[in-house]
Amino acid sequence: MQNNTSKMVALLGKIRKQMNGAVLDTFRYYGAKYGMNYGVAIHSLRDMAREVGTDDSLSQFLFLQQVRELQIIAFWIADPLSVTEDTFDMWADRVINSELAEQAAQGLLCKIETIDALLDRWCSSGNELAAYAALLAASRSDKISDKAVQRAVNNTVTHFSDNHLAAQGLSRLLSAEIVKNRALVADILASLPDNKTANSVREEIAWQLEY
Repeated sequence: MQNNTSKMVALLGKIRKQMNGAVLDTFRYYGAKYGMNYGVAIHSLRDMAREVGTDDSLSQFLFLQQVRELQIIAFWIADPLSVTEDTFDMWADRVINSELAEQAAQGLLCKIETIDALLDRWCSSGNELAAYAALLAASRSDKISDKAVQRAVNNTVTHFSDNHLAAQGLSRLLSAEIVKNRALVADILASLPDNKTANSVREEIAWQLEY
């Protein structure tokens, strides 16, 4: 039976074969910082993660390596049941840029049972990347409650009054909620305060409510 080190070495072999210099240059241009980055496409990393399957022990191990591709795979192979209120801070520490926030949301956080509590914690934390990840995850979750959505909006516009990522995350969440509960979104939009984040969300969502 392979141990985590041998599994990691096997993954790195696959990653190196798909190294993409053009993508890597784009990361450098936009300032996306990683300890090491091979520029492998996200869809290829998801395919690798799918081959591994759920492996929480390996997920924790891969995140220690400071390699972009291994960190992204880690989100996709982690066990959603491992994300509890006791581990929220650990996961927040691993969201170090917007790409990892997006992959954390899509690969792991949208599947967790504790999404309401995660939204409450991360949207009030002052950590913009954690808040962004939580909002994106909630937009994909079928476990989120209406009350948690309302609290998330209030907490986010209060703690991030002038923040592009917060506005983007809120817009994604409310866009998803329009399909589920149009009246709730209309009420939330009407109650938004007057600050840059809230105004950006209002502008993005208002036209969607008209159709």
